[in-house]
Amino acid sequence: MSRSPAAGTGDPDGSPGGTVAHGAAAHGAPATHDEATGIRIRLDELLVQREMTLTELSERVGITIVNLSILKNGHARAVRFSTLARLCAVLNCQPGDLLAYDPAGEAADDGGR
Repeated sequence: MSRSPAAGTGDPDGSPGGTVAHGAAAHGAPATHDEATGIRIRLDELLVQREMTLTELSERVGITIVNLSILKNGHARAVRFSTLARLCAVLNCQPGDLLAYDPAGEAADDGGR
């Protein structure tokens, strides 16, 4: 089975359910933060708090490590609600624990806001 992107779907792993979408504009974005939107992904922090590896999360959630890395490193352009729900279920958290909004576009940690 090929793991190349599905044509026109925006799903990097080509899976029918899709997980995250990313684009060329995202490749220059700083880690875990999208300056254009002010959205920061806090996946690294949650993994450390739960003493879980990205590999373990991948196995438990059913998302490829590549797609989790895209999300974790701030290169995702979109996240499906079904993906967000699976992450929250496995990490025992709320969506707001995974996502942070910084309207000033600063990548600094806000202390868990």
